[in-house]
Amino acid sequence: MEYLAEYGLFLAKVVTFVVALLIIIVAAAAMGQKSKKISKGHLEIKKLNEHYQHLKDDLQHAILDKEGLKQLAKDKKKAEKDKKKDKDKDSKSRLYVLDFHGDIKASAVKSLREEITAVLSVINDNDEVLLKLESAGGMVHAYGLAASQLQRIRDRGVKFTIAVDKVAASGGYMMACTANQIVAAPFAVIGSIGVMAQLPNINKLLKKHDVDIELHTAGEFKRTLTLLGENTEKGRDKFKQDIQDTHELFKDFIKEEREQVNVDEVATGEIWYGRQALGNNLIDQVMTSDEYIYSKVDSVDIIQISYEVKKGLAGKLGLAAETTLDNTFGKIWERISQGRYFS
Repeated sequence: MEYLAEYGLFLAKVVTFVVALLIIIVAAAAMGQKSKKISKGHLEIKKLNEHYQHLKDDLQHAILDKEGLKQLAKDKKKAEKDKKKDKDKDSKSRLYVLDFHGDIKASAVKSLREEITAVLSVINDNDEVLLKLESAGGMVHAYGLAASQLQRIRDRGVKFTIAVDKVAASGGYMMACTANQIVAAPFAVIGSIGVMAQLPNINKLLKKHDVDIELHTAGEFKRTLTLLGENTEKGRDKFKQDIQDTHELFKDFIKEEREQVNVDEVATGEIWYGRQALGNNLIDQVMTSDEYIYSKVDSVDIIQISYEVKKGLAGKLGLAAETTLDNTFGKIWERISQGRYFS
């Protein structure tokens, strides 16, 4: 009996500790979530001219002998004097460098819109914007918004270039079309001008186990195809027509933004690598983003900009409300039942 009493006391202590720990974590997560709502992001600014100069200096100090280093020091002093003399002259043009790494929801548009707003507030007519774009596409409305944000740059009347090192396909290519020029690496994946949507249907399985599904809608085509219910030919035809309509909108957008492309030939859902894409006028030059940026290092001030949002405690602990089961399954259902994707 004494052993059982000790064991019970130990068990009670463990349970108490676990419960207390959970309360602390939940409280911290709630506070973190609250702070996340009110937290503001900030711009991270990096001067790439200085970055490249540091790289060059490090290598020169490693490979030059004493005489070479002395001459290097003299050259630097002369360059600094010349720089001081030129202070009264007009400043160099600027190349603003932005990055976009797209997921299926184009989540990076949250930062992109802030970066574009900041750049447009200070940009001059002789400046240029370069967007390093990497995206295989995703949801139609999300990438439509991302492309609209980029149109703000083009509408401003400044030179706008998009560089693709790996992939700009589907919705990613839709974004790329807003630029004055597109450069891409030799094996970057370009194109995939098409639309897709798919969903499973387990109605037959449910019927086999005597499970009935009722679906009630106000509006004939509020739901065309379903996951659980029995799909009809009429609903299936409407679903296909919606996809075709979206594809036509996609093609029209490319015609408006990039007139040199023969859309009827390339809007087949196929992809092309950089060199092939050049032959189809999908891009303007075969070149990596590094090559493009470095070609301007001596002639313009190169400024890389990113908008960073500090994650709250909830985000760090992985306990944000978005990860609850209800929200997760709700989003999965929404994407399965309604989502259409550029593909």
